[in-house]
Amino acid sequence: MTGNLRSVIVAVDGSEESMDALRWVLDNLKLRAPALDSTDPPGCFTILHVQSPPSIATGLNPGAIPFGGPTDLEVPAFSAAIEAHQRKITEAVLEHALKICSEKNVNVKSQVVVGDPKEKICEVVEKLHADLLVMGSHAFGPIKRMFLGSVSNYCANHAACPVIVVKGKGATS
Repeated sequence: MTGNLRSVIVAVDGSEESMDALRWVLDNLKLRAPALDSTDPPGCFTILHVQSPPSIATGLNPGAIPFGGPTDLEVPAFSAAIEAHQRKITEAVLEHALKICSEKNVNVKSQVVVGDPKEKICEVVEKLHADLLVMGSHAFGPIKRMFLGSVSNYCANHAACPVIVVKGKGATS
């Protein structure tokens, strides 16, 4: 698939479904090359990972005392440990994604933002003036989707560009 795509964002969360979406992009999309006399930069694939803030990851409100036990002095240490763990996860996710790109000899940019994935993905799409957003589908059934929500569904309805949702091999409706 070729066209006038300048900026394609691939949202990855570490799941195999998101990595399948990245592979699909690299195998199926070509970005616009600048004209010989143009000063436009070449098109760009951006790998986007959204890291949850520690308060979301732990289910705590910022400043709340977890499980009724720790004092105010222990809460920053708890948050720091969660943040360090999340940074390690983010590094592993990006390392995996960049390895896939290097195997296909494709240069990409990567970006990490912190917040609610569905909102942050749409914000980055708008900020980067993306031509296309590609993401994987976790293939939740209707019950799980009702309780957990669907990031891909939200983005399909709110992103400021077309969205392609790549279904995994075991996905149903």
